[in-house]
Amino acid sequence: MNRQEAEKIITEYVKPIFGFALKRTKNLHDAEDLSQEIVLKAFRTMLLKDDISDAGKYIWTVAHNTLANYYRDCAKSMIGVSIDEVAELIEDPDSSAQGDETAESINRMQSEIAYLSKLQRKIVIAYYFENKKQQTIAKELGIPLGTVKWHLFEAKKELKRGMDTMRKASELKFNPIKFENYGISGAIGTKTLDTFLRSAIAQNICYCVRNEAMTVGEVADCLGVSPVYVESEAEFLEEYGYLRKVGDKYIVNFIIHEPTAELLTMQNAMYRKAGALFANALYDELTSSGILDDAGIICSQTDEPISLTESRRADKNYLLWTLIPYIAAQSGESLIEEKITFDEVATLRPDGAHNICNATVITGDMVLPDDYVYVENLCGSSWYRGDTHTLWQIDTRWSGRRVKVDKSYYAECSRVLHLYAKEDDGMLDKEDYTWLAERGFVKTNGDFDGHFKSAWQVVTLENSEIKNKLLAIGTEIKKKYKEEFEKIKAPYVEAMLASYPEHMKKQKAYELQSVFHSDGWFLLHCINALLENGKLKPPTENQKRSVTTLIFPNK
Repeated sequence: MNRQEAEKIITEYVKPIFGFALKRTKNLHDAEDLSQEIVLKAFRTMLLKDDISDAGKYIWTVAHNTLANYYRDCAKSMIGVSIDEVAELIEDPDSSAQGDETAESINRMQSEIAYLSKLQRKIVIAYYFENKKQQTIAKELGIPLGTVKWHLFEAKKELKRGMDTMRKASELKFNPIKFENYGISGAIGTKTLDTFLRSAIAQNICYCVRNEAMTVGEVADCLGVSPVYVESEAEFLEEYGYLRKVGDKYIVNFIIHEPTAELLTMQNAMYRKAGALFANALYDELTSSGILDDAGIICSQTDEPISLTESRRADKNYLLWTLIPYIAAQSGESLIEEKITFDEVATLRPDGAHNICNATVITGDMVLPDDYVYVENLCGSSWYRGDTHTLWQIDTRWSGRRVKVDKSYYAECSRVLHLYAKEDDGMLDKEDYTWLAERGFVKTNGDFDGHFKSAWQVVTLENSEIKNKLLAIGTEIKKKYKEEFEKIKAPYVEAMLASYPEHMKKQKAYELQSVFHSDGWFLLHCINALLENGKLKPPTENQKRSVTTLIFPNK
């Protein structure tokens, strides 16, 4: 990256970086040093790299790594040269460790300081390590002098109790879990989910408290790390609603699914049976009714160069790749017994997000049946509603793109719909067509300033009338199989809810209301059933770029 571009980017982030540092350091001086270090590191590396696709994401990665180094340096300074004197001051006179200031006992006591509450830790460090008077500490922290004295007294007891305790780390210390996948249902905010759940420490903190609330110290013991690292991360996750505070403890506030082979086998059998019932009935109805020839279903996808003289129509197999999952996901909404509403279980987050988060953890090797349908690059129903039209799509292993719902995804959808509406007025320029063609939405032929033709490669519906006809077909099929669907899913729903802790049952029960509707597993099994019996043919290489994408009017 050239210097001018790097300087421009860094200038935009100087103020946010300082705010980031100020919030996470103990004083203004440290915040200034930390922010300068982040800026310098980011600037230097940006000059050396030419493959930074997301500058903001890169800068915040540098910021978090530099912050981690800052915390490590702070921990080292807490166990400095004066630790022998500090040990003598803090130890109770009758402590069994008195007079035995071996390196092991000193290090143990230093480690125990990290287990104190944040306020107690600040007071202990200020008093014993920074040699501040109690009156000064009280003034700096804005608390009464008596409170400082009480916390010092309590800290001594806590340290002695900690020294007498044999702390036991769980297997997570040397074998941490990793989320197999994670996502949201609902609206994203200004921060992506990666901001919160990408790091191993964040994932394992959440995993520790998935079933019961724990203190920062208990989580630290579980992970075998210093509570100082857990504390700041837990506070950040709690601020944005991924953890919930119960007294002085934390408990997870999103769905963490830890499936067993038994549950996955049951799930596979359930979706396999329901998906085949619905998809075959829908395929037969769509192909026999003649609705695929309706002029309101528009698509000019072709593997060959488009003609300058005629408008070709996409083959029916390609149309079905989009229409079948759309109808499977969006039809029959009136049949859903919504005993729990979205607002009852969704979390409203400080960055404007309003959603339900979920993650999956796979622990150990599982033996699954040979016909098990694995999720590969699946992104369920995603949509963006513009002023006049909505763009709907799913992503599967048969697609030639990867859908990741974040701010850039919504920005792209917004531009697509804007250009789609704008083209009706003949107002698109060469750059607009180039941008759409690069993303597989249109194909062009000819000279833009001479003989020129464009053709949309995604399926579009001309009006709400044809959209309602398509959804009505799906609704009738779901109504026909409603009782059978209920019998198929009842054992699975019961088993799933039994596998969740009490505080997360309501969120999971809400999700289970949409089984055989908009959930990605159902759409995947509908497609898979038709591929297995040969009714649906895999999309061609050219079709993969635009498959399973639909544009339709809002009214």
